[in-house]
Amino acid sequence: MSGFFITGTDTNIGKTIVSAVITSVLNASYWKPIQSGIASDMSDQEKVAYLIDLPKDRIYPTNYLLKSCLAPDQAAALVGTRINLATLQKPITDNQLVVEGAGGVFVPLTEDTSMLDLMKQIDLPVIVVARGTLGTINHTLLTIEALLHRQLKVKGVVYSGELNHANQHTIEKWSGVKTLFHIPQFSQVTKEVVQAWIEKNKNTILEALL
Repeated sequence: MSGFFITGTDTNIGKTIVSAVITSVLNASYWKPIQSGIASDMSDQEKVAYLIDLPKDRIYPTNYLLKSCLAPDQAAALVGTRINLATLQKPITDNQLVVEGAGGVFVPLTEDTSMLDLMKQIDLPVIVVARGTLGTINHTLLTIEALLHRQLKVKGVVYSGELNHANQHTIEKWSGVKTLFHIPQFSQVTKEVVQAWIEKNKNTILEALL
């Protein structure tokens, strides 16, 4: 089994849309093991299912669904629970698996573990979702350096929203990590808009992921 772990340089960076796109292009299964903060009536797994019409048998349920918009360790403590990494075992699938993280790489899951520990446990190549505007050079290079320091394979970077190409080239030069693709800022995030964009760019994205 193969696939990717989707992380980001920040919260609300576009990981869920990127996860939906990659899941669709690869005809993969999707899993978001931890979510803290539900900004709307949809969880992230429900949003992915809606955007790409993902069948239920290709969605693995979220293990820790925490309502408070806090770091996972804090959100878990509020409801009297503690995240246990031993319960977060990678599902066995007969296709590729897309795993969406929560927040960035150093988001704490417990008092002594972070999202990096979960990535290491799941052991899939990592895709970094980043903004393309001011501040992204520092955030993205630090994220990549942290991943490489933990001996995790970084597949590449996906830019979300407005993109400054000079920032992109700087990140590629300094990190040696390639850009996979760029998702623009959609005026409306509906299944029709997202699916039309995927159909138009499917071959390019698939080539970048192979």
